Amino acid sequence: MTNRMFKALAASVFLGVSATAGHAAECIAPANPGGGWDFTCRQIGKIMHDIGAVDKPIQVTNMAGAGGGLAYNHVVSERNDDDDLIVAASSATTTRLAQNAYAGMTADQVRFVGAIGADPGVIVVANDSPYQSLNDLVDAIKANPGELAFAGGSAVGGFDHLKPLMILQRSGVDDVQAIKYIGVDGGADAITQTVGGFTAAMSGDMSEIVGFLKSGDVRALAVLTEERVPGFDDIPTAKEQGIDVVAVNWRGMYVPKGVSDETFNMWAERLQQVADSPEWSEAMAANGLAPFTLVGADFQNYVNDVVAEINTLSKEIGVIQ
Repeated sequence: MTNRMFKALAASVFLGVSATAGHAAECIAPANPGGGWDFTCRQIGKIMHDIGAVDKPIQVTNMAGAGGGLAYNHVVSERNDDDDLIVAASSATTTRLAQNAYAGMTADQVRFVGAIGADPGVIVVANDSPYQSLNDLVDAIKANPGELAFAGGSAVGGFDHLKPLMILQRSGVDDVQAIKYIGVDGGADAITQTVGGFTAAMSGDMSEIVGFLKSGDVRALAVLTEERVPGFDDIPTAKEQGIDVVAVNWRGMYVPKGVSDETFNMWAERLQQVADSPEWSEAMAANGLAPFTLVGADFQNYVNDVVAEINTLSKEIGVIQ
């Protein structure tokens, strides 16, 4: 998609949403309601207001499109010096930037202000799926490569796509490029694909599936962490099933590049206040998040390293040249 098309789409989305009048700030969730970016904006924004880090409620704007690229282009092209704007980000954001998936835009065109939680990666199936373990699913794919598909809330080549590719690669599948993947806008849409029988499994994050687990719509075959996640102790790790894959999705924010250091540090301090609050501890426990706190310059340096690492990994597994 060209930059011109990005700008046109961003303008149409933005004009369809009320402005931030009467609000201290706006948080853009670059996906439809119900997914991980939406959770990040709504939960962190609410806690910021509840604990007094901001004096007015933060408005959430959902701006789905191009796996986060629509919102990214909108911020870079239209809101570059907006002090009152924060944008939900995650490992998926840096993955796409590392793979040049945002129409030539680069990670240094915004400022990554902080992350305050890690969302464990998960592989889930519909509740009536015949696959009872991660190895059952892997064996079925090995027997019929190209027949079974994964759905995920990231674009093709994104973080949700990389998770099953790493699992299959480390399970002895040589041609991981043959594995089918359907990328949609957000985890909720990916679960709908799987529950509806259009895909065999969903690759996503814990926060995206909690409600669906409680409703009984899906079963989690594996969590992609070193150890089982507290509160979700019945979900085995991939490692304990013999597949050495750990993949967590940090939850954080970026701000426009043109803001001052004072504004950047202000948002970093606000995120730190949320990270230190009992409200955030409760939110993490309720949604399967693990502690992961990096704010300010430390987080920006971390992002720089991650972008370089994902670029190399993506070349190794054939996602990019």
